[in-house]
Amino acid sequence: MNLTLKIWRQKNISDKGGFKDYKVTDISKDMSFLEMLDVLNEQLSDKGEDPVHFDHDCREGICGMCSLHINGKPHGPLQTTTCQLHMRSFNDGETITIEPWRATAFPVVKDLVVDRSSFDRIIQAGGYVSVNTGGVPDANEIPIPKRIADEAFDAATCIGCGACVAACKNASAMLFTSAKISQLAMLPQGQVERKERAEKMIAQMDSEGFGACTNTGACSAECPKGISLSNIARMNREYFAASVSSENV
Repeated sequence: MNLTLKIWRQKNISDKGGFKDYKVTDISKDMSFLEMLDVLNEQLSDKGEDPVHFDHDCREGICGMCSLHINGKPHGPLQTTTCQLHMRSFNDGETITIEPWRATAFPVVKDLVVDRSSFDRIIQAGGYVSVNTGGVPDANEIPIPKRIADEAFDAATCIGCGACVAACKNASAMLFTSAKISQLAMLPQGQVERKERAEKMIAQMDSEGFGACTNTGACSAECPKGISLSNIARMNREYFAASVSSENV
């Protein structure tokens, strides 16, 4: 495959940045998208040029680092992570546009790398439990209905890649935040801080500069882990209940 890559290049957070075109040839359709970028960077390094900077780590669809906006869609044409996207999803001779996530709360560090530490601060604001469990309890010691356990697990599969933010026209982080709130709110271990957690995490989300929910469902549609919109509804209920309790104190 021979491809034209239209890649966003930006030196740092204060640089204006812009697109630059690159040609890559003899790309195997079995390569992953990141492997294709590795080939490009090898060519640039051989020429003494600065390689394209992009986030990556596990390359197994687990860590959520590979945050690329490809042809107008987070992670590209498939509902998967960029590292699990293969070049067979594109056509020979195609022009592929590659950008970083676009959100005020995700400032560009360099090229395609963005600072997603705002997600970390949301989790730090309330994503913990303080229950003193003593020794490690038996897995079946606390009975949890299967439906609840499954829903909590599904929420916990969020990898924090930020595709939900990139997909939303308002750059909302409600799907991410709601998943982190839900995974603890549904389990017995998360009950102590349940109300305080919802208030603190949502307050932190708002302070980071994320937008409001658009209710279009683009976040869930583009999420590589298929996090359900029902988590946003649950988060709203948690926040409302916490707000009412706070007013009555």
